[in-house]
Amino acid sequence: MLPVLDFHHFLQSPHGPDGAQFCRRLVQTCHDSGFFFLTGHGVDPAQNDKLLAVSQKFFALPARERHEIAIARSPHFRGYTLLGDELTQGKNAWRDQLDIGPEEEAIAMTPDDPDWLRLRGPNQWPAKLPELRGVVTSWAQNMKNISMELFRALAIGLGHDYHYFDDLMTPNPYFRIKISRYPAQTDAKRAGQGLGLHHDSGLFTLITQNQVPGLQIQRGGDLQDIEPLDGAFIVNLGEMFQIATNGFLKATKHQVKSPPLGAERISIAYFMNPRLDAIFEPIPLPPEIAARAEGGQNTDPGDPIYSTFGENTLKIRKRSHPDVVAAHYASDPAP
Repeated sequence: MLPVLDFHHFLQSPHGPDGAQFCRRLVQTCHDSGFFFLTGHGVDPAQNDKLLAVSQKFFALPARERHEIAIARSPHFRGYTLLGDELTQGKNAWRDQLDIGPEEEAIAMTPDDPDWLRLRGPNQWPAKLPELRGVVTSWAQNMKNISMELFRALAIGLGHDYHYFDDLMTPNPYFRIKISRYPAQTDAKRAGQGLGLHHDSGLFTLITQNQVPGLQIQRGGDLQDIEPLDGAFIVNLGEMFQIATNGFLKATKHQVKSPPLGAERISIAYFMNPRLDAIFEPIPLPPEIAARAEGGQNTDPGDPIYSTFGENTLKIRKRSHPDVVAAHYASDPAP
């Protein structure tokens, strides 16, 4: 069972004693494992249910209609990924999904512009399911509000001002939503892998899902099954927080196993990240926290971590979606 953190008291009084207690517990939890259930967040459960229901409608569309918004059509990495087409750690993930980001105009690129500006642009929405856009957009706004308050709670817990992270997030943080379906599979050679072992690349990830389990987190070399908790978001940290705190905050590896025959897992992940041009620098830590930091940089020379968020994100997106690279980035160096 993951720790359960009740956000209610912080949201009511971030500078009061109950709010301070939440900040302390948040920091300790993010140091211990970087995974927790968040309750008391104020999002109406009916909104999550509505999002899950319309997501199921999307996956129930005929394949032809889903393929009309294939992610390979978008240089911004927005759209539908066919079952098995995404790569994680070089292996095919057994899920299909819809990727959504901030709704923006595409940038008119010049030769001097960094490639990661191409991540900005419009989403692709299914023509036969017009309700999806409104439901997702409304949910995304609520998730942005929650995420901003989590950043502020973490800032206080790390000894900083309530607004310490605000400049990185305004005016346009680069969120990403991934609506995923994990179907059952019968191929024994895949050993039930829905999504391979990995850690997230950004800052906070918040997940809502149906009642079909599948998420596993790595603790001490072992994999721990995480059962859904009604009304709670699963929250985990990404590697940028781990690096910026010299390993004090943890980006824990996790994976998803495929469900049993007759079931499918639907999950919606909201990745809250800074502006694409944000440079995420080391976070000053109080001495008592700094003394517990164990080092956080990924030392794999083939997987460098860039300080500019957009550059780091484009690297990861290219690695996960070779079909988009082939269609829109063929002249670029290999990710």
